Amino acid sequence: MAWVYGEGVHDEPMDPFTGDPTDPTADLDDSGDDDAQLDPLTDVERQDVLEDLADLEIYQALLAPIGVRGLVIECEDCREPHYFDWDLLRGNLRHLLNSGRPRVHEPAYDPDPDHYVTWDYARGYADGVHDTLSEGTEDEPGSGS
Repeated sequence: MAWVYGEGVHDEPMDPFTGDPTDPTADLDDSGDDDAQLDPLTDVERQDVLEDLADLEIYQALLAPIGVRGLVIECEDCREPHYFDWDLLRGNLRHLLNSGRPRVHEPAYDPDPDHYVTWDYARGYADGVHDTLSEGTEDEPGSGS
């Protein structure tokens, strides 16, 4: 059997205690955990996450070249801003899509807020770029306007 590049690569970090009989979390029971009883994502929720992933690709393509490292999101639970680089946020959205559960989170260590923007800013920036590019095609002959 031939080795294939990238085969066996995981989006999620591997559990270092998998199969270890001395696993320190072995005694923890998920059945009493309220989060373990979450319903799977609805079709609407899945579509929202897929749209967020698509938007994220656009935002990164437009904003990363000008020095934006990711997005800042105001956490509803702790009322603190959380700074996510592009890949981490993409991974979190994929995890939510696959498992139906958000990842446990904590604020980034000493991020530079000047390198992060909000979803609303990113959306507005993308809309502005789209509108600017669209204006050039409206004035051309044969464009249907």
